[in-house]
Amino acid sequence: MDVFWALLLCVHFLTAVKASGAHHSLSVSVPHRIYECAEGANVTLTCIQSGSKTNSGDKLFNTWLFTPRSQERCHKGEHPRGSGHTNHSLGVEYINGNKFSIFLQNIKHKDQGKYCCLLVDFNDKHKVEQEAHDFIYLTVVPSKAYPHNNSLKCLEWSHNPSDDSVAEGLAIAACVAFILCLPLILMLVYRQRQTVERHRRSHELVRMDSEAHAHENPVFLGDSPQPKPRTVSQIMRQSSETGRHLLSEPGTPFSPNIQGELLFFPAQDPIPESPNLLE
Repeated sequence: MDVFWALLLCVHFLTAVKASGAHHSLSVSVPHRIYECAEGANVTLTCIQSGSKTNSGDKLFNTWLFTPRSQERCHKGEHPRGSGHTNHSLGVEYINGNKFSIFLQNIKHKDQGKYCCLLVDFNDKHKVEQEAHDFIYLTVVPSKAYPHNNSLKCLEWSHNPSDDSVAEGLAIAACVAFILCLPLILMLVYRQRQTVERHRRSHELVRMDSEAHAHENPVFLGDSPQPKPRTVSQIMRQSSETGRHLLSEPGTPFSPNIQGELLFFPAQDPIPESPNLLE
C-alpha cells in the first residue's frame, strides 16, 4: 500500500512539473556565465530570450539587476550603477532585443558582482503572465595584475544551457528514487526495532527464570565463579575423611590414648556373678 501511494505521489509530481514547464514557456539563457575583466575595460553582458508569450497581445519587458555579493539573490530595484535605463554619464547602456544586453564602460572594482537579467511577460491588464531570469558573474582584477599583457579584453567562460536541464533531471530522478525507496527504508527500520525488542524480551525472561530458581545466571555474570580458598584445618579434615576413620586419628576426642590408658573405659573390678535366684 505504501508503494502504491509513493507511485501515485510521483505521478502527480511529474505531472505538475510537466504542466509548469508547458505554462512557463518563456525562458532566458546566458551564452557566458563568467566574465573576467581588468579595471578600465568595457564589457557587454548578454542574455538570450527563448520561448513565446502567453498571449499575442502581451508585452515583454526586460531589465538588469545587480548585487555585489555573488551568493545573494538579486533584488528588484537594485540596478547596475544605480540606473535602470541607459545613462551615458554613468557609463551604462541597455540594449533590447532577443539578445538583450547591458554595456558597462570603464569598469571599476565596485562593478564586480552578480548581474541578473530579468524578462517579464505582461498582459493588456498589466498583470504578470510569465517571468524568467538568469544571472552572470563579473570578476574585476587590477589592470597591473592582469596576466594578458595589460590587455583590456575580457575573458569569457561559456555556459551550456543543457547543464541546467541535466541538473534538473537529476534532481527529479533523485526525488522519485527517494519516494520509491521510502517504504522499504521504513520497513527495514521497523524490522530492526522488532528484532531488538525480541532480544530484549528474551534476555528479560532468562533473567526472571534465573531469579525464580534462586541462583544467578552465569550468562549475566561478567566473570566465571572463582574457587574459595581453603584453610589448613579444612584440608586436614578432608584428608582424614577420605583416608581412614576419624577415630583412628591420634589426638581426636574419640581416639585411644597414646600411653595405652583407656580414657573413656576406666578399669573396674569384675562384676560378681549374681546368685542363682532359683536356688
